[in-house]
Amino acid sequence: MINIRNFSIIAHIDHGKSTLSDRLIQFTNIVTDRNFKDQILDTMDIERERGITIKSQTVCLPYTARDGNTYMLSLIDTPGHVDFTYEVSRALASCEGVLLLIDASQGVEAQTLANLYLAMEHDLEIIPVINKIDLPSADIDKVKKQIDKDLGLDPSTAILASAKEGIGIEDVLEGIVTRLPPPSGDSEAPLKALIFDSHYDPFLGTIVHLRVFQGRMATGDIISFMSNNAVYKVEEVGIFQLKRVPCKEISAGQVGYFIAGIKTVSDTKCGDTITLRDRPCKTPMPGFKEAKPVVFSSIYPVSSDEYEELTAGLEKLKLNDSSLVYEKDSSAALGFGFRCGFLGLLHLEVVQERLEREYNLSLILTAPSVRYRLIMQDSSTIIIDNPALYPDPAGIEQTQEPFIRASIIIPDRYMGTVMKLCLDRRGINTTYQYLTSNRLEMIFELPLAEVIYDFYDRLKSVTQGYGSFDYDLIDYRDTDLVKVDILINGERVDALSQLVHRDRAVERARHACERLRDEIPRQMFKIAIQGAIGGKIIARKTVSAFRKDVTAKCYGGDITRKRKLLEKQKKGKKRMKMVGKVMIPQSAFLAVLKTGGD
Repeated sequence: MINIRNFSIIAHIDHGKSTLSDRLIQFTNIVTDRNFKDQILDTMDIERERGITIKSQTVCLPYTARDGNTYMLSLIDTPGHVDFTYEVSRALASCEGVLLLIDASQGVEAQTLANLYLAMEHDLEIIPVINKIDLPSADIDKVKKQIDKDLGLDPSTAILASAKEGIGIEDVLEGIVTRLPPPSGDSEAPLKALIFDSHYDPFLGTIVHLRVFQGRMATGDIISFMSNNAVYKVEEVGIFQLKRVPCKEISAGQVGYFIAGIKTVSDTKCGDTITLRDRPCKTPMPGFKEAKPVVFSSIYPVSSDEYEELTAGLEKLKLNDSSLVYEKDSSAALGFGFRCGFLGLLHLEVVQERLEREYNLSLILTAPSVRYRLIMQDSSTIIIDNPALYPDPAGIEQTQEPFIRASIIIPDRYMGTVMKLCLDRRGINTTYQYLTSNRLEMIFELPLAEVIYDFYDRLKSVTQGYGSFDYDLIDYRDTDLVKVDILINGERVDALSQLVHRDRAVERARHACERLRDEIPRQMFKIAIQGAIGGKIIARKTVSAFRKDVTAKCYGGDITRKRKLLEKQKKGKKRMKMVGKVMIPQSAFLAVLKTGGD
């Protein structure tokens, strides 16, 4: 155990985490140059294209240090996006220390701070690493000052590296060996292990990633999950070295995996504690909670023939992503589909993209919404996330919506524009502080509903890419919620209904009406597109009619003949409007929803 080190790499998005992992793997020679590829721990195409880690990975690296001893370094890779903060916290709970990676040209950003606080909560040893020192724009002295002032760490202990060029990689490995403590724990005590991830294999079932804190786990052991008391027999245990390497047993201090014929990933909850059925440990690991969806949207196939394929695709995706929640849903306009819950907007985009790519589906997603809490006149409480389930407003006593605490780090020259953006989104400015002479951290409390549309994109725009953003949910607060319906020729289109704050209702309704007017094809009669709250119309646009020139054949002569023809046409149009049904193209739904927060 004295020669084991368990560590993680934490950083803001795009500070070079995956590249540093690649260099560490190459340096320890567990993969040949022939089999190596960039971002080797990122297994999905979407991760490679976007340069983000969605699914965390684990790898054990054998390293012979300068002192002549061979160490087993377990790297627990973590996702880098704010949507996956809980997974990061569970991965950190499995480590003794972290490498805090900071980009030499960008400096300390919002998630650098957020991840540092997470690491401090777990009492981890922190090694600052300044990455990308080879860039022309690198300012190492400035970053060292930030490490001292913003993070409160000793800048003289920072390791200088360039993961891309392979500079300083041995120094990083030596730092892990000499500065991180070895794991503690009694291998003879009752088994106590933490699940920090899992993935699905079509032949073996769920492969569970775990860190053993006490005791040992061997093939043939009967184990129990402490959150749901499920019992399984261990069929295989081992460690990860890019591929699975089976062992006889794994003991206290080690990070590895086990296979026990578990059918679905949702049975293995991230953060759960595993123990032996016949010799259980007394208390589970602290910090376990169920991953709760935050953003909700309905997914429908563009062609109703693809409903079965969508069902199969979601079932297979759920096997690899336990945080995805879905149930059947239907809409008069779009047919049958599923109401899905996601950890955040990035999670929603990833699921949509994976369904479209891996299962070759064409999908329509309804406007994302959050979970609202309604307190009724009879004192009962209803939680809704779907506008279709919104009850009669007369029976509602009070409506509440979730709020977040957002931490935004920006150069101070953008303070005015960012403040305006947040106040426009009904934000409450609580505090701001200077991290350095020209960098500012602003703390806002914002309604989550105002953030899930395009807040992050707008923040990047107004700060010219320099703004960084991190958030956590705080509580529910009273709000003035209304349901905005869209009517086309007097008929309500349920798939376009939205729950919004009353102050935003007119703006959203106008926006939807304008988009629909541009997308709905013209008919021989006028089409009225209206936004309404209950029976009150708050916005209207009209698709003008085609007009056939019935008087074209009249040349000269008496005006009464022309009038007669026009009157005849008018009567025909009236009748047509009475029986006329409007076909709404799929592109109209996409146009309204894609830019729902403009």
